[in-house]
Amino acid sequence: MSRFLQRSVLVLLATALTVPLLAEEKKPALTLESIQVEPASLRPDTLCHLRVTLRNSGARPASELEFVVKLNGRELPAYKNRLYLKAVEPGASREIPLFNFWSTEAGRLAPADGKLALEVTLVRAAWMQKETKDRAEVWSATGAVEGLPVARTITLQMRKNP
Repeated sequence: MSRFLQRSVLVLLATALTVPLLAEEKKPALTLESIQVEPASLRPDTLCHLRVTLRNSGARPASELEFVVKLNGRELPAYKNRLYLKAVEPGASREIPLFNFWSTEAGRLAPADGKLALEVTLVRAAWMQKETKDRAEVWSATGAVEGLPVARTITLQMRKNP
């Protein structure tokens, strides 16, 4: 067998062994399924209600959720140093209401094209254990959820005021 043919066979074998490993890359156990904003039809100076749906495909409840929310690339300061203590049970999805925001405000005017890119990132979360001690429910973090951050972006179309 020629040297070139030997190298080609080795490269093909290495590729054949590597591709299945890459395809089996683990998805995070906690994912951001969707972002919901109401009202669906925005105008300047509209108060928007924000909710996200998380999916837990892990074996334990997840909580201590930390989010970063950006509008057209600008981080909303209300989310700094905030944790949401809502539990997302294993094998379940849960809708989490987040802070409301204004479609426009001082220092953040309506974009010329009328499009608002809303990005929500789940930065960190913890696996939780629930126990009952002295007739009280006690939640304890047992470790960080791996595979974070996860993000999702939607584009909202803003209508002009009549």
